[in-house]
Amino acid sequence: MYTLKGQIKLVQPTQNISEKFRKREIVVVENSSQYPQFITVQFTNDKCDLLDSFKPGEEVEIGFFLRGREWNDPKTGSTRYFNSIDGFKIMRTTNPIGAESPDFPPANITGGDDIDDLPF
Repeated sequence: MYTLKGQIKLVQPTQNISEKFRKREIVVVENSSQYPQFITVQFTNDKCDLLDSFKPGEEVEIGFFLRGREWNDPKTGSTRYFNSIDGFKIMRTTNPIGAESPDFPPANITGGDDIDDLPF
């Protein structure tokens, strides 16, 4: 399991690949090095819905698995290798754009006349 922290650049719509498989991609800009890295993470099947409330500009942390597979081309007989970054969880590391933190009134703690006075 790996994690990626960054800012959302793009959230793609869900693609229905087949009746049993769908995927949705998100692009996150990772800025820990000299040059920004644009990382595409795919969420599949029931995990696609995790992206519904996320918008570009939000800071997030994504949990993902790095997957690799081998494919043999039947026409040429050559072998190719593919990698994918498969997300399984996502959470905000800051408030969404335009959202304000709720303002709670300060607690009103006052002492009673009698120290043994309980409020109930």
